[in-house]
Amino acid sequence: MKKLIVMIALGAAVAAAPALAQAPNGNERGGGFMQRDQTRADAQQRADMMFQMLDANRDGTVTRAEAQQALAQFEASRGGGEGRGTGRIQRMIDMAFGTSQSITLPQFEAQALARFDAMDLNRDGTVTAAERQQARQQRAEGQPGAAAPATATPPAAVPPPARQ
Repeated sequence: MKKLIVMIALGAAVAAAPALAQAPNGNERGGGFMQRDQTRADAQQRADMMFQMLDANRDGTVTRAEAQQALAQFEASRGGGEGRGTGRIQRMIDMAFGTSQSITLPQFEAQALARFDAMDLNRDGTVTAAERQQARQQRAEGQPGAAAPATATPPAAVPPPARQ
């Protein structure tokens, strides 16, 4: 149980990468976990990991109820109530689900990769701390083309394979 909660917190931190500050010494590869450069493959892997943590019944779909249950467990592990990080996790849940009550792995990945692509300002397949900082500044200034969060409405569901 504690491992699940820690993994959810880690996943939330990964999803909130744009909100974290640049490395204090300006070294994009130095600093903590979220100051490191991140490739597109890293972003997809982290999205997959987080999805698996949220999919409590392992049916390939995360429901809003499963996500809310994970949030409640996270809050309980931190002493109950809204603490540090819980508001960010709730915003992430709201953004991921939009008006939908469930989300599939391909939809979840698509959203994570859309956020990654929006932050990869030079389109080289790697997001650096400097790019995260620049994307944050553009969003704060409301500049056109600024890296905006992925759309709140998940992409259309992927149809199941045809049965023969």
